[in-house]
Amino acid sequence: MQAISPIGVFDSGYGGLTVFKSIVQQLPQYDYLYLGDNARSPYGPRSFDTVYEYTLQCVQWFFAQGCPLVILACNTASAKALRTIQQHDLPKMPDSGNRVLGVIRPTTEIIGQFSQTGKVGILGTKGTVTSNSYPIEIEKFWPQLQVYQQACPMWVPLVENNEHNGDGADFFVQEYLQQLLAQDAEIDTLLLACTHYPLLHKKIQQYAPAGTRIVAQGDIVANSLVDYLQRHPQMEQRISKHALRHFYTTDDTRSFDEQASVFYGTAVQSQHLNLV
Repeated sequence: MQAISPIGVFDSGYGGLTVFKSIVQQLPQYDYLYLGDNARSPYGPRSFDTVYEYTLQCVQWFFAQGCPLVILACNTASAKALRTIQQHDLPKMPDSGNRVLGVIRPTTEIIGQFSQTGKVGILGTKGTVTSNSYPIEIEKFWPQLQVYQQACPMWVPLVENNEHNGDGADFFVQEYLQQLLAQDAEIDTLLLACTHYPLLHKKIQQYAPAGTRIVAQGDIVANSLVDYLQRHPQMEQRISKHALRHFYTTDDTRSFDEQASVFYGTAVQSQHLNLV
């Protein structure tokens, strides 16, 4: 690989590619590295300490590749690891000018704009829901909102096994939506707080009450990154601009390439990375 200073985009698996796709559409001129830690996926059920350990290891790899900026395009990593990395690890690293951003804050800053009833439902992994990160962050920007959460542990396996369009997905989409709406029937906005979930958008729309607003994170995170780079010209100048994209996976490249194309929308050719 030629010497570049790309933006790093990280996820525990494939879901971050839905965010990466939006970022590339809005900022095509930059160089990017994408890493999916598929060998240790899913992160959702894992402990805070384990997610932090895995995420930090991947962030350090990005920095070693010359990335000055890393986007955690993973809600679980953003919920369980981002703050510790920002506050504890970055200040101790040799290049303290490097930065790590997540997907939770950009979303919580604007989520209140979508709801008419003031009642928002969060659909996420067990790890994201357990962290309580979304209610905590939403309270800072939209204290008047009522926030309800629902863990959807079967959705990521359905998507990663390419069953998101099958009949089994209908059952689990209905089940989790019913559990969420049983908390409050006036929920009118559903946040897909996992980057895998956009692939279930049609089924969620099908079984959600008419008029429900379903919010995915890809464009929100991409818009936030555009704004961040405009406000931080010193960072923007550090990032190389050759429109290069390189994909890495900690698991089998053939399987990754096949699945990744579903999330990313075009063919992907990855390289294997051994982090152990």
